[in-house]
Amino acid sequence: MVLELLQSGYGERKDLNCSESILYAANSAYKLGLSERALKLSSGFGRGMAIEITCGVLTGAVMVLGLLTVDTVAHQSFEVKFLTKELIERFEAALGDIECINLVPRYRTLENKCNPLIFKAAEILDDIVIREKLLERYRSGDE
Repeated sequence: MVLELLQSGYGERKDLNCSESILYAANSAYKLGLSERALKLSSGFGRGMAIEITCGVLTGAVMVLGLLTVDTVAHQSFEVKFLTKELIERFEAALGDIECINLVPRYRTLENKCNPLIFKAAEILDDIVIREKLLERYRSGDE
């Protein structure tokens, strides 16, 4: 799904930052129906919100989880908090950190850019979305 799309070069062909890569790919793979204008919401989250704090792949993935789990506002959804926590904990366990300032020196290269980070976040996001049947529930809410 998202992982396969990104591994095929989707984000690179579009020259997306890490956060955009996750959100744009999820929009395409999951058929979320987000407009080009809405997708721009992720633009400021790349490179750890430009100050190398929380990795942009996580902020992009959290946006997807929010869209798929929140009906009206986050305060009414324990699920978004639970799944966000899981996403971040799994990412940190796999890569050793969540902060861009610490991840980039270890994983970013000129050749691969931030692909190891992007791919890991996409893998975890896909796993959560599939396991929790979030797409089926999201689509049934549109009817």
